[in-house]
Amino acid sequence: AWFPDESTLSFFPTVICTFRGTVTHGLALEIGETVQILEKCQGVWFSPFFSQGIFPTSYVHLKKAIVTNRGQYETVVSLEDPIVTEVTSTLQEWALSWKQLYVKHKVDLFYKLRHVMNELFDLRRQMLSGHLTQDQFRDVKKHITVRLDWGNEQLGLDLVPRKEFEMVDAEQISVSDLYKMVGTTHHCRDLYKMLGTTHHCRDLYKMLGTTERVYVKGPPHVQYRRPYGCAVLAMSDVLQTISELKEEKDFVLKVYTCNNENEWYQIHENIIRKSSTKYTAPSTNYGLIISLQLLRGEMEQIRRENPMIFNRGVALTRKLGFPDVIMPGDIRNDLYLTLERGDFERGGKSVQKNIEVSVYVLFADGEILKDCISLGSGEPHISEHRSFVLYHNNSPRWGEVVKLPIPIDRFRGSHLRFEFRHCSTKDKGEKKLFGFAFTPLMREDGTTLSDESHELFVYKCDENATFSNHALYLGLPCCKEDFNGCPNIPSSLIFQRMDLLALLKWKAHPDRVMDILGRLRHVSGEEIVKFLQDILDTLFSILDDNTDKYGPLVFQSLVFIINLLRDSKYYHFCPVMDTYIQKHFAGALAYKELIRCLKWYMDRSAEVVRQNHIQEAMRALEYLLKFIIQSRILYSRATCGMEEEQFRASIQELFLSIRFVLSLDSRGSETLVFTQAALLNSFPAIFDELLQMFTVQEVAEFVRGTLGSMPSTVNIGQSMDVVKLQSIACTVDSRLFSFPDSRRILLPVVLHHIHLHLRQQKELLICSGILSSIFSIIKTSSLDTPVQEEVEMMVESLLDVLLQTLLAIMTKSQSQEAVRGHRCPQCTGEYVSCLLSLLRQMSDIHFNHLLDNFQSKEEVKEFLLKIFCVFRNLMKLSIFPRDWNVMRLLTILFCCFANVCGVCVTGQVWNSYFSLAVLYISQPSLQLENTTPAKRTNVLDKYGDMRVMMAYELFSMWQNLGENKIHFIPGMIGPFLGVTLVPQGEVRNIMIPIFHDMMDWEQRKNGNFKQVEAELIDKLDSLVSEGKGDENYRELFSLLLEKIEQETWRETGISFVTSVTRLMERLLDYRDCMKGDETENKKIGCTVNLLNFYKSEINKEEMYIRYIHKLCDMHLQADNYTEAAFTLLLYWELLHWEERPLRDFLHYPAQSEWHRKEGLSRKVIHYFNKGKCWEYGVPLCRELAFQYETLYDYQSLSWIRKMEAAYYDSIMEQQRLEPEFFRVGFYGRKFPFFLRNKEFVCRGHDYERLEAFQQRMLGEFPQAIAMQHPNQPDESILQCDAQYLQIYAVTPVPENVKILQMGRVPDRIKSFYRVNNVRRFRYDRPFHKGSKDRENEFKSLWIERTTLILTHPLPGISRWFEVEKRELVEVSPLENAIYVVENKNHELRTLISQYQHKQLHGNINLLSMCLNGVIDAAVNGGIARYQEAFFDKEYISSHPEDTEKITALKDLMQEQVYILGAGLAVHDKLVHPEMRPLHKKLIDQFQMMRSSLYVSDFFRSLYVNVFFSSLYVSVFLAVSMSVVFFSSLYVSGFFSNLYISGFFSSLCVSVFFSSLCQWFFQQSLCQWLFQQSLCQWGFFSSLYVSFFSSSSLYVSVFFSSLYVSGYFSSLYVSGFFSSLYVSGFFQQSLCLWFFSAVSMSVFFFSSLYVSGFLCVFNHTHSPESVFRTTGRMEGC
Repeated sequence: AWFPDESTLSFFPTVICTFRGTVTHGLALEIGETVQILEKCQGVWFSPFFSQGIFPTSYVHLKKAIVTNRGQYETVVSLEDPIVTEVTSTLQEWALSWKQLYVKHKVDLFYKLRHVMNELFDLRRQMLSGHLTQDQFRDVKKHITVRLDWGNEQLGLDLVPRKEFEMVDAEQISVSDLYKMVGTTHHCRDLYKMLGTTHHCRDLYKMLGTTERVYVKGPPHVQYRRPYGCAVLAMSDVLQTISELKEEKDFVLKVYTCNNENEWYQIHENIIRKSSTKYTAPSTNYGLIISLQLLRGEMEQIRRENPMIFNRGVALTRKLGFPDVIMPGDIRNDLYLTLERGDFERGGKSVQKNIEVSVYVLFADGEILKDCISLGSGEPHISEHRSFVLYHNNSPRWGEVVKLPIPIDRFRGSHLRFEFRHCSTKDKGEKKLFGFAFTPLMREDGTTLSDESHELFVYKCDENATFSNHALYLGLPCCKEDFNGCPNIPSSLIFQRMDLLALLKWKAHPDRVMDILGRLRHVSGEEIVKFLQDILDTLFSILDDNTDKYGPLVFQSLVFIINLLRDSKYYHFCPVMDTYIQKHFAGALAYKELIRCLKWYMDRSAEVVRQNHIQEAMRALEYLLKFIIQSRILYSRATCGMEEEQFRASIQELFLSIRFVLSLDSRGSETLVFTQAALLNSFPAIFDELLQMFTVQEVAEFVRGTLGSMPSTVNIGQSMDVVKLQSIACTVDSRLFSFPDSRRILLPVVLHHIHLHLRQQKELLICSGILSSIFSIIKTSSLDTPVQEEVEMMVESLLDVLLQTLLAIMTKSQSQEAVRGHRCPQCTGEYVSCLLSLLRQMSDIHFNHLLDNFQSKEEVKEFLLKIFCVFRNLMKLSIFPRDWNVMRLLTILFCCFANVCGVCVTGQVWNSYFSLAVLYISQPSLQLENTTPAKRTNVLDKYGDMRVMMAYELFSMWQNLGENKIHFIPGMIGPFLGVTLVPQGEVRNIMIPIFHDMMDWEQRKNGNFKQVEAELIDKLDSLVSEGKGDENYRELFSLLLEKIEQETWRETGISFVTSVTRLMERLLDYRDCMKGDETENKKIGCTVNLLNFYKSEINKEEMYIRYIHKLCDMHLQADNYTEAAFTLLLYWELLHWEERPLRDFLHYPAQSEWHRKEGLSRKVIHYFNKGKCWEYGVPLCRELAFQYETLYDYQSLSWIRKMEAAYYDSIMEQQRLEPEFFRVGFYGRKFPFFLRNKEFVCRGHDYERLEAFQQRMLGEFPQAIAMQHPNQPDESILQCDAQYLQIYAVTPVPENVKILQMGRVPDRIKSFYRVNNVRRFRYDRPFHKGSKDRENEFKSLWIERTTLILTHPLPGISRWFEVEKRELVEVSPLENAIYVVENKNHELRTLISQYQHKQLHGNINLLSMCLNGVIDAAVNGGIARYQEAFFDKEYISSHPEDTEKITALKDLMQEQVYILGAGLAVHDKLVHPEMRPLHKKLIDQFQMMRSSLYVSDFFRSLYVNVFFSSLYVSVFLAVSMSVVFFSSLYVSGFFSNLYISGFFSSLCVSVFFSSLCQWFFQQSLCQWLFQQSLCQWGFFSSLYVSFFSSSSLYVSVFFSSLYVSGYFSSLYVSGFFSSLYVSGFFQQSLCLWFFSAVSMSVFFFSSLYVSGFLCVFNHTHSPESVFRTTGRMEGC
């Protein structure tokens, strides 16, 4: 093994490639992580400690670092640039959020952030390359920080405070500085955003003018310039393009020509203004190409960094005019001349001249100065300049600028000569001279040409004039004529003003010194600053010459010059003045006169009315002191410190005068206010100068006395208050205040004035700035020297007033904070940072001393309440923006000051403290679980988990209460419960014992803990509803149970804790549903679960009512009006019809109980109406009607009766759909508690079928897995961490069967009761018991019938309810067949009735499909299969116990035949002609179905047997033919009467036979008897014989075959006819006569009659009449 040496440990490895660690003992690594290395062996490194393992060496990179505390908890500090480290950590933090952007479909931000991340990678790479210059390195840092701040803002991360682009350590600076820094960073980020979208470039233009040089015939030297074109380029566009480039960029300039040469002088302005009528572009191909590159930095730096550019002879252009600052020693002497215009006469010619101007510079001796004319930078100097020529123009405008760099020694005596020539292509191209003009460059008084336009005389001359004798024209006047020239002379050596020249040469006229000094004020400021050093030297030389005589005037001149430099136009010349004072000033005796004059001015401030000169002297105080101190230094240096005491005394006297000025009452004099303001503004600037001659303590005493002389009141005027505070602020910011010795002297007086203003709430913003500076200085000093004394002074002076000020500000801000998140006024943050700075500097000694200074307990109480209130507001209000996390953490951190342990205080203070502690722990900024991992680690490393620390403090304070705990019960239950809801395990473990303590103390006092119980439940509900608590909170009270088990009252305690635990589970489910994007069904189900808990388990009526209304609102949002009505009924049932007054509650006003119940009744009735459940609304209408009738409120009674009637109409007229019901099972531990491993029955929406319902449920639970079988899940599914859904349809089992069995009840009403008020639901699962019969599976097909019993009937307060009980039975194949046929018959009856009732002639597809499905199935299987299975002789013989069931099945099958016939009759009326073939097919298949029924064959066999038996009887009796005829008539009438009336009780009446005979003679049935189908001849004949035979079997079969709802079967069972026979009925004469009439003819005609009768019965009567008759028979 290889062990690294000490030098290797100074590196730390960073993972550069992800390693999965799939090898044995492999250590999984993610890119960017750091590891510790223990040893290296064969290219593999071993990492020790926490996560141990091996990884390849190539997967990490070693970086230099400083390692301290080596070992398991060693600290590694990288040596790379902090910006590089920040980029690395930030990109790692962004990576997680960046991926989530894509998941959340924030695609735009996703790609923007990716681009920024790539830019950061590139910039980081540049920084690590080491090839950047310092400026480039700084620029890269700036770009990096801008991008980091932008990304943090977009991702909602914290703002990073920076200094010089690097993160700062909050521990090393004051909170005030941190606040300023964070604010500056925030402002800069906004500024960068603004600069990124707005270009603040001036409208600068690059203008290129071109002229063409024209050659004419003649001598080759004859040529002249003509204007051609102009090109303009906007510099704003150039800077925008090349600002980010590092190389040259080409730009194309389009060249425009002037339409009129007279406008040539302003063509560039016309192009810029886009006056297109005054210029044209010759061609699109004409233009110039220039290359531009932007270089940044000072000239010397640019030369060093770009040597190749300067090697090509780049021209350097100086500013036209003076630079911003002319330092002493800078020499420049340039004259700029602009040829403006000329105006010449024609000279008697009809054509105007082509004029050219030649410019020469001549010396005094007439010699032309060589190379003294320059046309531009980089161009060679020339001796002659020729202007361009405008064609035929006697009033030309040139606008040409030339520079005349004339040597200073040749300037005096030189002059300019302008020669004017006419140019023509004729006369051999010669230029003819026709005139000239001249002007001297310097006047006789020694001044130069002024910077203004000059009109020169133009003198005519001969074209051959040679100007050999210049003296001839120099004596002539030169100005005021028709030629204009504008000279501009940026020179530091020559003068254009006579007043300035006279001052500099004052010794030539000593008698005029007073006048010269007085006229200095009239010299322009530009001339003064241009010759500042010469003027100052002159003034002090005059002062030295005669101090007494010239002293005041020199002082005034000096004040004038100093104030001139205070002007913003010349402010940048202040460094020139400073340089002069330090290096060139030589007035060693000047300080005496300057002090005397300054003191004289101050002393007269109380006497003089006009104080302008005094105010000017006050404004110049800074530089006057500089001259005084420098003069004294020079004098002391020359005299070895002589007259030191006199100087000190004079300075002290000067400060006495300053104090005198400041102490004057200026409230009645505005002029004096300005004087004092000028003095205060200048006063702080003199401290540094005084420190050169005095010690720090002496200067501090001077300043303290001066500041102390200011009035102590704050009502001296707002403007004066501001000036006074600004002066104090400058004092605090001065270098003097940074010295500890001087700070101790100055701090009391500064704090005194601050205290006064804070007490009066005046100028708060300025005061906050002063305090911020003080705290910043003290924090900086505390790193080197002790500052306890200063902190003590600040605590005594500021702490109380700071708290008072903050309370006042926060009170105002709270009244203005109408919207959550609205920030407080600006100064709030400043004062909060000041308070935190002060608390941060306070030690335990300061806190103890603070408490000792209070005179009484009442003062302690007031102070503590005040500071608690401030801290509470700090955490409630949005003092700082959300992303100022550092400031928020510091706010919270120093709230720990609220430690009142050991202080005897009242209950009010304790309550305030506890509330503050709870608010502190619950602060969102401290909930580290909601932050990013990087931020969480950073906070824990720096501060630890402050919630835990505060929880320990809270617990300690509670224990200190002792017997006083009972006074905080139940008041503190809610706040303490809020602390336990913080998702931090240790905090919860600390706080839970407090609740045991509360229960114990109340148990001791009251014998129970009802108050704790009630308060705990109420607060738990409200807190969890606010979104607090987590999954782990469910097991929280197990700790409480452990403590309760040791108490004597453990039984009630355990019961209470169990209830609270169950409540907590439901509340957390409710909270999770409410705060998430959950569906309405989940929210409703969760609310129902919680509502039932409050009612049934803990009986909290108020909470129960609250959740009733929450549930009602949810139903209304989901349009579940029926469920909303049932929900409100719960509250309705709690109320009584009494006049008991009720308080206002929720949205109900204060009213009587009767009126509230009435309002609820109306609302519930309205909701039932909207939900189309009028049957439920009718009882409420009756209830209201009874109440109105009792009170004789007939108007309301009329209204409610009409409402009830309208509901009845709606029941009978409006169409209502029958909903489907679905059983849903929720299996798995991932479901919410109220759903987990439970099954429900859900009432589906209108038109919602099973597939749609399944899709809806899977949409509500996207993580769930649909189970494909209906079997009960096993234990593995119930306990797995997943979600399984089991859904299938169920059939309702009506509760009110009596209504459904009543024949006269309309089907609409039956339909309602079939699917409403249902609590039992059925589900069938088919299975084969034993071996499956392959030929006919119905023989072995059993049904497992599961009946689900719900906790509440549907509909109810929810669309679904939990299954309370399951019942399981097995249904035999025969019973299943009966159930299937019966259901199909019901379905057919309902459908046929609907179509017949509505008489629809539209779409009958539903009826067609239903009929086709039944008939086709019966033909091709279906019923036939049942016949084969259950009507077989073998089955009947083997299952004698199923005889009745077989009979019932046969009846149902026969009933289905009749129903199908009726359905085909309806179908025949409604079918479309195009669908006639389908109808015919159905008719044919129906005939086949009837013929194939097993019933027909069965009765044919019966007919044969009965026929021969009847024949034997007929032969034996020998009855005549006439008797037979009348007997047949009798029988026919008998059965017709049976059909019409169904009244068989008439059989026992004697009139029965006579009535039958009479009715028969009134019929004419013989015609249609023979027209009927004879296919059932034998069948009905056998029926007839069977009826009159003595065999009871035949009678039974006959009546069973008829569709009379089983009535005749019952007759058979009851033995009606047998009893008639036994009783002697057949012994009567009529019976004997009847039997003797039987014969073969009777059989024939009777069978024909009966057959025809029943056929007509089957085909001519509607199903409605059949059902009506059936009902009547059943009634009989």
